Amino acid sequence: METKQFDTDKADAQASLVDPVKVGDFPFERYQDYEALLTDRCLKFRSAASGVLVYRRMRVAEVFSYGCSNMRQSLEWQLGALKKSMDYPADVPNFLEPWYGIGPLATSFGIDYLWNPGQSPATKPAFQTIDEALAYNIQPVKSTAVGKHSLQMIEYFLDHTMGKLPVSMGDIQSPFNNATNIVDTSNFLMSMILEPEKVLQFLDVIAELEIDFYKEQQKLIGDCLVKPGHGFASSRVFEGFAMSDDNVVMVDEESYLSFIRPSFEKLGKAFGGPVHHSCGNFSDKVEMVKKIGGIKMSDAAFTPQTDPHPNPTEPFLQGFKDSGIVLNARMVGSPEVVRETTQKLWSPGMKLIVVTFSQTPEEQKEAYDLVHKMCKVY
Repeated sequence: METKQFDTDKADAQASLVDPVKVGDFPFERYQDYEALLTDRCLKFRSAASGVLVYRRMRVAEVFSYGCSNMRQSLEWQLGALKKSMDYPADVPNFLEPWYGIGPLATSFGIDYLWNPGQSPATKPAFQTIDEALAYNIQPVKSTAVGKHSLQMIEYFLDHTMGKLPVSMGDIQSPFNNATNIVDTSNFLMSMILEPEKVLQFLDVIAELEIDFYKEQQKLIGDCLVKPGHGFASSRVFEGFAMSDDNVVMVDEESYLSFIRPSFEKLGKAFGGPVHHSCGNFSDKVEMVKKIGGIKMSDAAFTPQTDPHPNPTEPFLQGFKDSGIVLNARMVGSPEVVRETTQKLWSPGMKLIVVTFSQTPEEQKEAYDLVHKMCKVY
């Protein structure tokens, strides 16, 4: 197998090129029929002890960068992605995401977005210590300008699509990730040693803020809501609440389970169970991730074109087999790369979602057929 490395010249290695589609030109009935067909497959997968699905994610780079500032453009790009996705054989439908940056929670602490030209909004920690952050006049996210815009974006998407399409909540960062958007990362990590009670208190405050904000999103989206959301294969019949927890690679197991897990579990439980994502290689944390109470799914990258530091397959196969935990496995690469990677991850007892990024419908069909031929379950 030819091994291609991560292309650092690309702004987004997992992105797809799509043509924007105006609301009036979108085939709503066709997509509703398509979603219903695939939802039946998702329902069978959810209830099975073992199985495999293929998801061809249509991620539009502009939507997750500068384009998120314009609701109309973001929606039209995403409608283009949904329309294009129907040409690619898959088992899980794509969905709309009213994405508006990864830092809404930081605005509760008075930290506004930084908009660099051509990039997604970013945030910069404003506090050196947890005490400083807790002393701030903390506001509910929904009361901040960014929070209000995020909720308005959801309403805009729902209004213009007449509630006919699947929609996820916005990108959700774990309390741990959010903490380092607010307090200097080095100082926060040192606090685990010097003031562990403050760490637990701070992360719990963040979890409560997130629960409040995402309950608002959940209420708005209603029956259109797909789970677990964002970068995961998601469906109206799936379970859980997807959280990015990339800081997991910076702490040992004892510290994570003692300080980070309680707030992660609390936030996830409020929405049907925690779902874990981390970029990079966190394969040495698989057994630790399994100790998160009620965990439903985990997401990881497995090919060098997906992530500069992809995960080895063996720890995930051994760790998740017969566990009931779904593995959302991202694989940028040719059908042969998908086949070989899936072969290393598959065994009866696995609940595996193969996430492909095939360039053409023909490549996608080849990858789809290879996966299902290899992993006969139902």
